[in-house]
Amino acid sequence: MKKLKLSLAATLAVAALAGTWGIQTLNAQQPGLTRVPLQDVELTAPGRHAVQARAEFGPGGEVAKHTHPGEEVSYVLEGTLQLEVAGQPPRMLKAGEAFSIPAGVVHAAKNVDKGSTKVLATYIVEIGKPVTTLVN
Repeated sequence: MKKLKLSLAATLAVAALAGTWGIQTLNAQQPGLTRVPLQDVELTAPGRHAVQARAEFGPGGEVAKHTHPGEEVSYVLEGTLQLEVAGQPPRMLKAGEAFSIPAGVVHAAKNVDKGSTKVLATYIVEIGKPVTTLVN
């Protein structure tokens, strides 16, 4: 498997050509949330890549409603996360618990712990599409 590294200029060019925010949307910071990119790997499945990041939520930190053009498979490393998935009641996930979100499903998450909450997130998504799209 090949590790994909893009300069900021190349990333912006790809996003502009695709007409989307591209990887910037994944990295767009929201108050109380930091995403640390770990790897972006082209897969043997045609047209797919895996993007892995560590999401670090400060106290009260959250990520607004959004979708992904593929599956999200995540694991709570530390703290407690409130996960809201369209059509489901909110769930509380503690360190050591995993969750997955199907492609295109609207969801949001919030740290409900007094300290920080960290999540290891892996996105199996279509190449050329933004990893994350915010929903109004």
